[in-house]
Amino acid sequence: MKRHLIIATAAAAALVAGGTVTAVAVGNGAGSANAASGGQLPARTVAQHAGSQASGTAQVQDGRSSIPMQEDDANGQEGIREAKAAKVSAPDAAAAALKAVPGTVTGLDLDADRPGLVWDTDVLGKDGKWHEITLDAGNARVLNQHIDQDDDDDAQERAAAKNAGTDAAGAARSAASHGKVTSVELDDDHRGKAVWEVETITKDGKEHKLLVDPQSGKLSAVPAHDTDDDDNDDGADD
Repeated sequence: MKRHLIIATAAAAALVAGGTVTAVAVGNGAGSANAASGGQLPARTVAQHAGSQASGTAQVQDGRSSIPMQEDDANGQEGIREAKAAKVSAPDAAAAALKAVPGTVTGLDLDADRPGLVWDTDVLGKDGKWHEITLDAGNARVLNQHIDQDDDDDAQERAAAKNAGTDAAGAARSAASHGKVTSVELDDDHRGKAVWEVETITKDGKEHKLLVDPQSGKLSAVPAHDTDDDDNDDGADD
């Protein structure tokens, strides 16, 4: 199994390069001798190895966003910088995530991380598993995807995601009039019911938190005291 996983990683690199790859795996079976000696595996052979891997194996391309950006909130302007730099909107990120893993998007978050500016997305796949997909915020290319093995199975969240009449992309479009959407998350227990929580930021740097009803698509502002509670939970207020 370990041998196959190593070859699969090489396979992903080969497919991105569009040709052949030098493999370093050793083991029995066709092509092993060539790989062990540092030879090249034909792209077709590599693709066959990649296709044989079990669902859940991390699928990494080059791992870098086309928008280099360091995570730095020293002057409180990180949010507006990210929003201005992102070329891919939240609805487009949701669409790209669903191309990678068909299912229901339950979370979108624009974030500057080590790979650069990315959309971190959560998808409840049609396979019943929770998938985490990292997308390039510049072109929506998949940088990384894997199955979240540690996520607690929440029947209520599953039901809320599957029964939502308005999806994450729809919630983002509803909130777009209040600024550029930087986060969409399905809260399955907001005062006893499920809602989409959406964060936006305007050109002047003001951030807004909004709620979108997953059934009606109705947009409303987060009550002030709820925002204060969130700030306290984050440790921002003393």
